Amino acid sequence: MTKYHPGTIAVREGIEDDTHHGAVVPPIYLSTNYTFEDYHTPRDFDYSRSGNPTRNILANALTKLEQGAGGVVTSTGMAAINVVLQLLSPGDRLVVPHDCYGGSFRLFTNLARKGYFELDVVDQTDAQALAQCFARKPTMVWLETPSNPLLRVVDIAAVAQQCQASNSLLVVDNTFLSPVLQKPLTLGADIVIHSTTKFINGHSDVVGGAVVAKTDELAEQLDWWANTIGATGSAFDSYLTLRGLRTLEARVNQHQANALKVAALLDAHPAVDKTYFPGFEYHSEHHIAKRQQQGFGSMISFELKGDDQHVGKLLSALTLFSVAESLGGVESLVAVPATMTHRAMEPEARAEAGLKDTLIRLSVGIENGDDLVADLQQALDALV
Repeated sequence: MTKYHPGTIAVREGIEDDTHHGAVVPPIYLSTNYTFEDYHTPRDFDYSRSGNPTRNILANALTKLEQGAGGVVTSTGMAAINVVLQLLSPGDRLVVPHDCYGGSFRLFTNLARKGYFELDVVDQTDAQALAQCFARKPTMVWLETPSNPLLRVVDIAAVAQQCQASNSLLVVDNTFLSPVLQKPLTLGADIVIHSTTKFINGHSDVVGGAVVAKTDELAEQLDWWANTIGATGSAFDSYLTLRGLRTLEARVNQHQANALKVAALLDAHPAVDKTYFPGFEYHSEHHIAKRQQQGFGSMISFELKGDDQHVGKLLSALTLFSVAESLGGVESLVAVPATMTHRAMEPEARAEAGLKDTLIRLSVGIENGDDLVADLQQALDALV
């Protein structure tokens, strides 16, 4: 248990580490290779794919924030997922959520088709369906909580107990909340992953990923695989991500304050059929979110009344929400999962997951909250 709060760790990691010139902010090490002490003896770093000082500072910061044993920084969020999947062998069974991010779903299903592992796709909020999966003794269980984009919440501690009983690895995608709002390893998970492109970097100017393991043994395996398949992140991307990480807690606080205002508007507006936000007491998993999270985040999804034309009209009327994929940046974004983030899923799979064509996902930024509400209000009012 660290003695410092997350915001302090995020700001201070790597500060004053420079032993050459006393730089406050750590320098960027762009060298691809490093000299050996002699031809038998490498130094701490020999080749940048295997290890890089700048990347290591970011990995150490994320490891401390997640309270893990070791971490790996990857080139993208999908690379982070792919590194973890290297722990599986043909015949192993992987359990994943039916409403996960479309890119994750595409990777899971296509690797399963190629025989890399057996795959169970399930509604993880359905206790009976999940129990049936555990009866088949999965090797790995993958959680995405809150899920993307319906913000379903899964009880990490409860699933961790089931994983321990069946000797299964538990992996949690913590992208939507970041370590500021949720620490899956402290709830029983074995591995936590992030698309650092999102809240951790927070400025929509670099793609990256990270994997943090609970034990030294797992951390060593993941580090070996990341190096072996060439999935590690670059020095400059790590520098940018570390720069963004330093303001993570301050940004998340503003994100959340704005999200509460936006969610209240959506919940009351007649043009909205249903709002998905774990912060609402009527949300089916609100009690779980309240227990395992330190906040409800700033992702909100809602179903619009009407059809595709209404969706288009709404998006055209918005001025402070950019129509774009991704999330977690300082700017507010709006996306239609069926045609954007989850278009890689077959229509039948989207329907099974409950992703309607009129579902809209918001990533609420850190602009003035009242301005965001006013913008959304005028766009919704035009529909009724």
